[in-house]
Amino acid sequence: MQKSFLAVVAAGMLTLSACQTTPPAPKAELSDEAKIALSWAEADVKDAAKAGGLWTTAQGSLKAAKDAAAKGDSANAIKHAKTASAQSKLGQEQKKYPILKIGD
Repeated sequence: MQKSFLAVVAAGMLTLSACQTTPPAPKAELSDEAKIALSWAEADVKDAAKAGGLWTTAQGSLKAAKDAAAKGDSANAIKHAKTASAQSKLGQEQKKYPILKIGD
């Protein structure tokens, strides 16, 4: 009885030690296009913030792009980075509109 218990414990220890030596799965590499799109988006959001025309949706898209990039998801990083750039530019254009006054 004691020998079988020791055999089970030894087998369990071997199994657990094998789990510790397993290397982590390789992280997916972000494509060059995604890196460039993310850089442009960061610059566009920064410019819009300086101009006072940054939309919160642009910030959200940039955050989503960075999250996708951290996961190695190039397609979603590009998609969200393009959205962030476009919304940043639209926010800057909106600042050029005349202020509408109603009444006097």
